[in-house]
Amino acid sequence: MDNTNYPDEINIQKYLLVFKRHWLIVSGVFVAFAALGGANFFMQPTTYEASGKLMFQLNRTSSLTGVGEKIGHLESIGSNNASNPLDTQALLVQSETIKKEVINTLKLEDQTGNPLKPESLVIKVERIIGTDGFDISHISEDPKMATEIVNEVMKSYIANNIITNRSEAIAAGTFIQKQLPRAKTELDMAAEALRRFKTQNQVIDLQEETSGTVKAILALDEELNSARSQLADLSTQEKQIRRQLNLDEGQAVNITSLSQASGVQEVLSELQKVQTQLANQRARYTEINPSIINLKTQEVALKALLQQRTTESLGYPIKLAPTKLQMGKLKQDLASDFVKLQSQRLGLENKIASISSIRQSYAQRADVMPNLEKKEGELSRNLLVSQKSYENLLTRLQEIKVAENQTIGNARVLQYAEAGRNPAATKSKMLILIGGGFVGLLLGIAAAFFVDLIDRSVKTSKEAEELFGYTLLGLIPAFESNNTSETEDITCERFSRRIIVATSPRSVIHEAYQMLQANLKFISLDKKVRTIVVTSSVAGEGKSEISANLAMVMAQAGRRVLLVDADMRQPSQHHFWGLINSVGLSNVMVGQNEFSQIVQQITPCLSVLTAGVIPPNPLALIDSERLTTLIDQLSQQYDYIIFDTPHLMGTAEAAVLGKMADGVLVVVRPGVVDSTSVAAAKSLLSLSEANILGIVTNAVNIKQEPDNYFYYNSPRSENSVEKVDTAPLS
Repeated sequence: MDNTNYPDEINIQKYLLVFKRHWLIVSGVFVAFAALGGANFFMQPTTYEASGKLMFQLNRTSSLTGVGEKIGHLESIGSNNASNPLDTQALLVQSETIKKEVINTLKLEDQTGNPLKPESLVIKVERIIGTDGFDISHISEDPKMATEIVNEVMKSYIANNIITNRSEAIAAGTFIQKQLPRAKTELDMAAEALRRFKTQNQVIDLQEETSGTVKAILALDEELNSARSQLADLSTQEKQIRRQLNLDEGQAVNITSLSQASGVQEVLSELQKVQTQLANQRARYTEINPSIINLKTQEVALKALLQQRTTESLGYPIKLAPTKLQMGKLKQDLASDFVKLQSQRLGLENKIASISSIRQSYAQRADVMPNLEKKEGELSRNLLVSQKSYENLLTRLQEIKVAENQTIGNARVLQYAEAGRNPAATKSKMLILIGGGFVGLLLGIAAAFFVDLIDRSVKTSKEAEELFGYTLLGLIPAFESNNTSETEDITCERFSRRIIVATSPRSVIHEAYQMLQANLKFISLDKKVRTIVVTSSVAGEGKSEISANLAMVMAQAGRRVLLVDADMRQPSQHHFWGLINSVGLSNVMVGQNEFSQIVQQITPCLSVLTAGVIPPNPLALIDSERLTTLIDQLSQQYDYIIFDTPHLMGTAEAAVLGKMADGVLVVVRPGVVDSTSVAAAKSLLSLSEANILGIVTNAVNIKQEPDNYFYYNSPRSENSVEKVDTAPLS
């Protein structure tokens, strides 16, 4: 029967069992590393640590004078505030330059007499929390030398700090002096560019000019609107008078002028008189009458004179009917008004044209104002920047000249070095001692797990159940040899001590076999299991012992049981029961003897059929119709038939016989069988298609089984295991 009821889970007991199995390895590795740690503890020499304090501060002289404050100032050049300038100073204290000066000053040498290398001189620098100071220390076996080294380190650092600060001032002054001529040239060029711009664009004050231009444009717009309104009124009046006079513009002016000319009016008056006389004479005479002809001649002469007077009056010839050269007082006034209106209209038109021209010029200037302002702003800014740069360079140069003569260091000795025992060395020795034991424990555990990992043998009942995948039907505890039990039945003296259920009733082993019998009964509720094949993966797992004890415990329950030794390769059942294996199963199979003649009665309910003479081909006897017929016949006589068969590795009898029987019971002994053999045995059983009842683990070590997997873990069970004088058989 397959078992799939156990999910993968973390089981702490599984790891504890590994420790139990390999506790010697863990102990050995732990002791070895602990011993190494102890040896190191006592072999390390005593060291001394000298420690001095160095404090960093600003240049107070520079702060008081107000110049050179940034020279030697400690600050970070990083892009964020995560870096600390004091960390940089710590690196300078530990720099190779400082170490070389200390080595040369103190004449430090190595073991060969050569000058000590800078990398061999270890200087430890630690920040004093909450201050701008450092704790500088050195560890040495000579306390005096350690003190001298720390003091010399602080002294060399302070001297180098002063030199560095002064060199910074000198370098800054040199740089500024080189920059001054270029800055002066840039200032002059910026001023000249601004001047040329104002001259070319006639700029005095663009801001004031812009404000005045806007005001002028607004005033011109207002005046232009007023003039256009007046022009509209005059045009309306002019059109009205023109309709009244029924004259065009030129005639109205000319007629008005001629109406007021006396010479023209005199000739016009004479002409009118002659025309009147002519009209009267024509009423009396014909055209050829001398008086009419004379009057016509006068009319022509007067008209010519009128034309002459008109031309003289106007200054240019004009053709007008004589009737239009004279008008009444009203028309004369209207004509005079018309002329005035024309004059006013022309004046307004000229004024509007002039204002528009002026406004256009202002608008054009206003359009270029933004560009001019932008350009002037750029030039002004360039001039201001150049001026500021030049002034700053001059100011900084003066400050640096003063700072060159007052620069001091940023550090001073707060406490000179004092030597004492090195607590870190003592702590380190203790850590090495403890660490040796800890590492030894870890490596021991790792070694135990490694050995357990490479060990392919089945170690526990749970592991056997997981590998086979069959139901675990029973666990038989391991027991050792001892004297005969007081509870031994004298009727069983000829039995082997391995038949524990007969020799030691009411023991843990007896209870285990009773549990196995009960489990076999439980799994056969649906289908009666009467013929059982008992086998194992490899030799030495105790399958014969399991078969014998199972047969006996069933017989003790009142069942008629036949135990058949079907292992005709290495038979062993006759040893358990104290029988002679002269005849047996092989003799029955070849027809030499009848079953009833050679079967041996052990108890009223238990019979044993030994293997008999070992045949040359045991598989041929097993895989035969005669054995099938024999099993059917024996099933009528016995309640249970148990076959003790060879192991599965290298033989096929168990698989063949398992197909004939009702089920197969597989015996597994932890520590004897490995996972490879289990896989091969399981594969063979699967190919035979036999009914696998389950597995039973034999010779189980109670202390190496998880509590939830072994039900014989009480103090009684450990102390009540009987001890016999023979080793388990296969």
